Amino acid sequence: MSGMLSKNTILIVGLAAFLGIIGWYVLRGSPGDDALLVTQQVATGAPNEAERDLVATLLQLRDVSLDGTIFTDPAFQSLVDYGIEIVPEPVGRSNPFAPLPGNTLVAPLPPTQTQTP
Repeated sequence: MSGMLSKNTILIVGLAAFLGIIGWYVLRGSPGDDALLVTQQVATGAPNEAERDLVATLLQLRDVSLDGTIFTDPAFQSLVDYGIEIVPEPVGRSNPFAPLPGNTLVAPLPPTQTQTP
């Protein structure tokens, strides 16, 4: 019986150690996960093609001018608004959880249990 008990004890201790090692390996994470601050090198040189295209587009947009002639066009004047008018509603109380004025109704307290000797 003592031989069986020692085999079970050794098996349980070995299994616990194995699970402990596996758990430590999984939960410790990789060294790269701890980095909270990431640095990045910024190239300071000639702009790349995407930056040049962006600048060219912005320069084209600078030359755009808006005028109000569309508002005098008969097609714009013939448009009809089918929107619904929103009617203003009265505003509620400033504190909806405050008791109503004149309402002094108080809920009864539950009976307390007393111990009898």
